[in-house]
Amino acid sequence: MFIGSYCRTVYLRHVPSLLPSGYSTKILIQGNQQNKSQKLQIIETCLEHWIAMAGGGDDLKMLGVYVSPFPLRVKLALSFKGLSFEYVEEDLHNKSDLLLSSNPVHKRTPVLIHNGKPISESMVIVQYLDEAFPGAGAGAALLPSDPHDRAVARFWASYIDDKLFSAWKMVFKGKTEEEKAEGRKQTFAVVETLEGALRECSKGKPFFGGDAVGYVDVALGGFVPWVQAMEELYGLRQFDAATTPLLAAWLERVGELEAYKAVMPDAGMMIEFKKKQAQQAAAAAAADAAEA
Repeated sequence: MFIGSYCRTVYLRHVPSLLPSGYSTKILIQGNQQNKSQKLQIIETCLEHWIAMAGGGDDLKMLGVYVSPFPLRVKLALSFKGLSFEYVEEDLHNKSDLLLSSNPVHKRTPVLIHNGKPISESMVIVQYLDEAFPGAGAGAALLPSDPHDRAVARFWASYIDDKLFSAWKMVFKGKTEEEKAEGRKQTFAVVETLEGALRECSKGKPFFGGDAVGYVDVALGGFVPWVQAMEELYGLRQFDAATTPLLAAWLERVGELEAYKAVMPDAGMMIEFKKKQAQQAAAAAAADAAEA
């Protein structure tokens, strides 16, 4: 009957407590006052609680699109947390009923479905995973424990969405060379700012999160395949050792992580997708011209 308390002692530093909040250590110690079936039931309940806290009792399904940086963020967070999940690739030209019912407001990916309950928006999902699985993963929490540091991390994640992605869209979709040039200019300005953010957040350590990857590493990490692909597609070298040495080193460091390599696509897939997209657009334009 001391097995439960022994397990708790041995694993206290490595996993969440084996005891649910409604249990008392006295229940385990006072074994002489309980029959055998009661003792076994308590141990089983404690072990089931630990398995659930570690992620083993959870059903995680993710809806995404392989080329989008936003679902890639969620994949990264799941991988860094060491959580198993089912991945469902969505066709945005023919959205599934599951996607439409899981995200009826925006009708887009990513969506995480945890035990039948959907959560939408990439960084909302990342924060949810951090809160729902606090003891999972080698690096533990993605968000800092300090309230100010946590707010700073959220600020930079929002900055990446608001500034970097909007600048990229000008490069991708600019109708004139002037618009594309402005997109390139804005991209380099954003990257320069992010270099300073990495210096501030890392405090001289390898990642935005310090010694281990954190919230901002995940936010920017989802963009990494496109950072690499855009160099070949547009000659846009964003993280350069000469101009942004911290980000250049970060890019290499993140790419070497096993948790990153386990879920992230190769930049070549992004390049192939973009070239195919351009060919389809050219064919559609030619067809429209022929009908005119």
